[in-house]
Amino acid sequence: MAGMVALIEANKATICLDILRALPEWFALPQAIETYARAAEDLPMFGFSISGNVVGFLSLKFHTPAAAEAYVLGVKKPWQRQGAGSKLFAAAEASCRAAGIKFLTVKTLAATRPDAFYAKTRAFYAAIGFLPLEVFPTLWNADNPCLLMVKPLDPRI
Repeated sequence: MAGMVALIEANKATICLDILRALPEWFALPQAIETYARAAEDLPMFGFSISGNVVGFLSLKFHTPAAAEAYVLGVKKPWQRQGAGSKLFAAAEASCRAAGIKFLTVKTLAATRPDAFYAKTRAFYAAIGFLPLEVFPTLWNADNPCLLMVKPLDPRI
């Protein structure tokens, strides 16, 4: 798929809202979408564009000098499984490595709560090198157990 990844500097909350609202299978709670959008405005964001339209994004949150998190991301359905997510992660990982970050993390719904959409999400993360680290049964709430996944960015680790 032809497309371009670039660092997004403006309208980050609007991009986040537009894409997450188009993905109700993953983002069904309006309050959560609003929270992500507010946070995304102040975080580094990579966007995947087709013909000048952002159809996917990934926002990074830096936690420590050694670790960053893929805090919120989404790719509109017509462009899923076309390489957009992999390209977004490649750009984010390159940026993290340049900043000396050694680990990239991502949180997702744990398999202890079966969900076909999140099973695909976990499979994608595993395919690009993320490893399951720990399940937090009540981090979000008891109905949505959180799986923390990690990807070492330093080949020596």
